[in-house]
Amino acid sequence: MGDSMKLVHLSDLHLGKRVNEFSMIENQEFILKKIINIIDEVKPDGVIIAGDVYDKSVPSEDAVRLWDDFLNMLAIRHLQVYAISGNHDSAVRFAEHSRIVDGAGIHLSPAYKGHLSHYTFSDEYSDKCGDVNIYMLPFIKPANVRSFYPDEEITDYTSAVRVALAHPGADEEHIDSKSRNILVAHQFVTGAERCESEEITIGGLDNVDTSVFDDFDYVALGHIHGPQKVSRETIRYSGTPLKYSFSEKDHHKSVTVITIREKDNVEIEKIPLEAKRDLRQIKGTYEELSDKKNYENTNREDYIHAVLTDEEDVPDAISKLRIIYPNLMKLTYDNKRTRENRIIEGGADVDRKSPIELFEEFYEKQNNQEMSDEQKELVTSLIDSIWD
Repeated sequence: MGDSMKLVHLSDLHLGKRVNEFSMIENQEFILKKIINIIDEVKPDGVIIAGDVYDKSVPSEDAVRLWDDFLNMLAIRHLQVYAISGNHDSAVRFAEHSRIVDGAGIHLSPAYKGHLSHYTFSDEYSDKCGDVNIYMLPFIKPANVRSFYPDEEITDYTSAVRVALAHPGADEEHIDSKSRNILVAHQFVTGAERCESEEITIGGLDNVDTSVFDDFDYVALGHIHGPQKVSRETIRYSGTPLKYSFSEKDHHKSVTVITIREKDNVEIEKIPLEAKRDLRQIKGTYEELSDKKNYENTNREDYIHAVLTDEEDVPDAISKLRIIYPNLMKLTYDNKRTRENRIIEGGADVDRKSPIELFEEFYEKQNNQEMSDEQKELVTSLIDSIWD
């Protein structure tokens, strides 16, 4: 392989994903081409894809086509690819034809069968530091590992991953901590910051402690959507290449590039990714959001969450705003009524109050503001007609 080994770390492509019923395929196709452009610039030796290639275990035709096109673009560049299945992928379906594509340098990790897929490479540091080992661990649950090692004590996700890593393969009794080792995994590591778009296990039962990764110089993780390190710089989530929920609106998406030199010497670089359409939030009154001077220099094709601050609901606001923002995904209100939910207590002195007074009290407690004169006139006329 020659000089130091350089790898691009990706994860959580979620191909075929829909956000608020909008298909992400066009945005995904755009961002995969951007990633190929980055690969052409940095010229890595290989690409790691740490799980959740697809958004569903039975992916759409468009999603399969996109993945096939992406793998083909990597293969024609003679890159080694190390891809594992995540919790959204079907582990069995994901690794179909893996033996055939192995010959083209596309390594798709099969469903966990009691050992890890393992690839070894030489570089300029091999004589001094030993070869570089890449181990691939697809998404696992404790039951998966327990079925192969019933005599081991496996009580949670941490012990499951620890046991899986303690049995790397039939020809290998343990992972040599003196070598340069890379792990590709798809788990939730304790301390990582989550967001709404990820599957969350109640009570944090899926937590994996970072101590299980002590033998690895770099841990390429998938599962968490925000790019981040956990515990140390070299245990890292690359994050999704696109924003997949409004809880990710402030994320800065990127591609992670790692350069492996001597033992314990790993350089990390993050290269920003800009989507064709951003996922962002706009806030103001209906009048402000529909004022041309406030939107003319923005990308109106972005995926938008509009937060209206009007005290009164704007009739048919979502349809009207979609004329300006065609990809408006969500509309909510932030006003007195939504900010404070008052407790409506039992009506004291109900018998001594007129119907309009009772209605005014009810309206004020529901909406945190008094009725307007126009509203009072309308309600009074309705009460009069009902009473008559």
